[in-house]
Amino acid sequence: MSLEYFKYKGIYFSPPSYTPESLNFAENEFQVLDDDVYNVTYPKSGTNWILEILSLIRKKGDPTWAQSVPNWLRSPWYETVEGQTQMKDVEPPRAVCSHLPHQLFAKSFFNSKAKIIYTLRNPKDVMVSLFHFSKVLCLYQDSGTFEEYLEIFLKGDVPYGSWFDHVKGWMKMKDQNNFFIITYEELLKDLRGSVVRICKFLGRDLDDTAIDSVVENSSFKAMKENTMSNYSLLPSSFMDQTKSSFYRKGISGDWKNFFTVAQSEYFDRVYQEKMKDCDIKYFWERN
Repeated sequence: MSLEYFKYKGIYFSPPSYTPESLNFAENEFQVLDDDVYNVTYPKSGTNWILEILSLIRKKGDPTWAQSVPNWLRSPWYETVEGQTQMKDVEPPRAVCSHLPHQLFAKSFFNSKAKIIYTLRNPKDVMVSLFHFSKVLCLYQDSGTFEEYLEIFLKGDVPYGSWFDHVKGWMKMKDQNNFFIITYEELLKDLRGSVVRICKFLGRDLDDTAIDSVVENSSFKAMKENTMSNYSLLPSSFMDQTKSSFYRKGISGDWKNFFTVAQSEYFDRVYQEKMKDCDIKYFWERN
């Protein structure tokens, strides 16, 4: 593919959805509102899952909105050219998506009462998901072979930069009251409990029936079948799902089907070096 990434303050981004102007606007001019909720992730870490949950919580479990409005209009990516156009139609309280690293996030956020939900995922699974996704989304250069992509990913020469830097940057906020951390694996293991925790963080009091509906309609099966959530409305020139479904497997540990033992050990060595100063132990380290 002839697609050429560009760098904004040392981080790779892809045209045409990203431009230096859109990123500068996102960082320096975008106005955060006090009742905003930001759904922040490194790509392929559960962004759309949290988006769906937030949409359903907003409507107290009623799935009508989530089943009638595309998810990118319900919760735009505010750093993109398209998202900045779409933001004007989002009524408060806004749920806004972003993959931006901490150092490029909207400066106005840090003087606001807005909240962030930050979702993490085992980086090996993230890499596998990105490897497949890069063959589908026109904004990504083709990932080449798995071995080639492993090197690119570990170096951080991918859109939004290094997974390691992204996580370490956002973990600076881990003790702040307006910052909520959850993992993809927690969502898989206990979706209902995760929804209850998110509601508590947001100050939303939903009854059991509403919680049950949020859980039912944000399941992997429900999202994969929902045309407003599975990106099937996008033209194939932008996202070609004949090569791979956007919602591919929705599991944890798929990396074991792709990494050789040597590749896994190599990844672990890089991980240990990159994360040696991080004082949080994630489940994939404990296991």
